Amino acid sequence: MFLNYLNDMKSWILFFLISLFSADLLLWLDPGFRVKMSSLFYLNLLLWVAFSSFVIWRFWKETAYTRKLMLLKEEPVTDWYEALPKTSFMRDEQVNEILKVVGIFFSRQLNDIRQTNVNQGDYTAAWVHEVKAPLTAMKILIDSNYNSPTIRRVETEWLRIYLLIDQQLYISRLPTLESDYMPEKVGLNEIVSSEIRELRSWCREKNIAIEIEELEEKVVTDRKWSRFVLRQILMNAVKYSPEGGTIYISTHVETTGHRVLSITDEGPGIPNHDIPRIFDKGFTGSTGRLHNAATGLGLYLAKKIADKIGISLLAMSNNTKGATIEMVFSLENEFDKILK
Repeated sequence: MFLNYLNDMKSWILFFLISLFSADLLLWLDPGFRVKMSSLFYLNLLLWVAFSSFVIWRFWKETAYTRKLMLLKEEPVTDWYEALPKTSFMRDEQVNEILKVVGIFFSRQLNDIRQTNVNQGDYTAAWVHEVKAPLTAMKILIDSNYNSPTIRRVETEWLRIYLLIDQQLYISRLPTLESDYMPEKVGLNEIVSSEIRELRSWCREKNIAIEIEELEEKVVTDRKWSRFVLRQILMNAVKYSPEGGTIYISTHVETTGHRVLSITDEGPGIPNHDIPRIFDKGFTGSTGRLHNAATGLGLYLAKKIADKIGISLLAMSNNTKGATIEMVFSLENEFDKILK
């Protein structure tokens, strides 16, 4: 900072040097002044010491406001209006006023954007609920005519529409996830069974079997949001599984005590170079482009929600066939122990 200050004050320093040189030249050339070289040297040294001390003092004085602002940047506070440092100079006071005016302006813009997003989310949620009504009526008609092969095909397409609309509903609720988070002790078998029932018509169409190992483990999580995360993983597994393939679901406990739910498919696998990016928004990967079936949204949403509710997602593949997604549930913390 001191070097930057010297650079800002270079015109003043240059003025001092020119003035000192002019005074020395005058004393040296004017015959009316008889000054010894040693005296002239001591005079210049004294002036240099005085000027250097003055510059250091002014640096400490004039940059006090800037140093306090930098501390405010390093340790952000909620009420930064009150945290703005006190000023000693008019220019710093003007900077404070500008910061306050600009801050108020952008705060209002941010509030408007937030309100727009909230309104849009409410509109989306209302629209989804309205659309679900005719979808429910369609499901009743499908169930009442289930013996028809055509109706069973219609049910599969109905399921895809239903899942997309339900996904949109969760997207609209995502900004308020923290207020909707309700941890409870849930059995993994209950979560898995519910989602398999949701996808059974899609699995039946592709003749996909689902093999489930013992799922007696219980975890502390939010039932609704963890089901959504599992649904996105299962949808991905069904989407990429071949006709007549099998999806394997199992659980195990790590040495650290974490409960892990594994979902493995028999699809084309995930190339090694794609694994670090499969949870990125909009990333479809080479496999998704080849099958023209990926949107790059499902696993991104699963990862985003999982991070918020304390679930870690891990992806593994042998690069040629099959992929495994693991849901690693958090250990019970002190708050969760109340649920015991």
